[in-house]
Amino acid sequence: MAKYVLVRVGQAVPTMIGVAIVGFFLVHLVPGDPGRIALGPRASEIAVRAFDDNLGVNGPIGQQFVRFLSGVTHLQFGQSFTQHESVSAAIASRIAPTALLIGYGFLIAVAVTVPVSLFVAVRRDRAADHAVRAIGMVCYAMPVFWLGLLLSLVFGLQLGVLPTSGYASGLSGALKSLTLPAVTLALITAPLFIRTLRASVIGALDAGYVEAARSRGLSERRVLYRHALRNASIPFVTLVGLTVGALVSGAVVIENVFALPGLGSLLVSAVTSRDFALVQGLVVLLGLCVVVINLLADVLCAVLDPRIRP
Repeated sequence: MAKYVLVRVGQAVPTMIGVAIVGFFLVHLVPGDPGRIALGPRASEIAVRAFDDNLGVNGPIGQQFVRFLSGVTHLQFGQSFTQHESVSAAIASRIAPTALLIGYGFLIAVAVTVPVSLFVAVRRDRAADHAVRAIGMVCYAMPVFWLGLLLSLVFGLQLGVLPTSGYASGLSGALKSLTLPAVTLALITAPLFIRTLRASVIGALDAGYVEAARSRGLSERRVLYRHALRNASIPFVTLVGLTVGALVSGAVVIENVFALPGLGSLLVSAVTSRDFALVQGLVVLLGLCVVVINLLADVLCAVLDPRIRP
């Protein structure tokens, strides 16, 4: 197992380096001068050039790239001129709402996925199965911002039971502020989870080892949870790792819909103002999160099925 983990970590390192390289060059391909945007259209060329020189975006692209890689290795991404502090400090002050939003939304999605998938898997092609698939298709097809606005309209404005914007302090206040955004994130994620786990459970229930377990007199509940669900979880865990990027991108949109002070709203602000250092730092951080979660998903799959290990 340790050898498998080391191999996967070794494979993740080049991926992370590639994310950093792509993030650096994509940011520099975006049109617009940071100095001109920050100082305004009436600023002199001398002032704009001095501003860009201070940011380090006026030198040769190769020199900027070497300086960027050196900063990445030390987790230093320079100064953010829009936040008036270091990039690391700006990210640290905004990371909690985003982490709570993604974690909260993911937990809601999993809490819905497992029982619903098992319920419809043992009732395949019945009315309940068709209803769940139809509802899931509608939720999955809806744009995330539109779904968020609908939930805000119903539960925030009409019923008045949940806040529609802002982020309260304290754990209980934060969770209340994040309930609607997290439910929005879960509703666009759970349909894909349910579809995958349902198909895996149906395949497991038709497998020979499940029939053997039934022939030994095991209860249907034990067969379902201990045998079918365990083996059906492997494709589901793999899917979770692959959809982390969608969760992150969904969080970016949701944070702007619900006015949450997280990394998503910070990223949009940084891109709009051409804050190169802040965009690069966010790209590296979000890419690292996706790589790490995919690595954890691979390790969990190896724990569930030892045949995966070399």
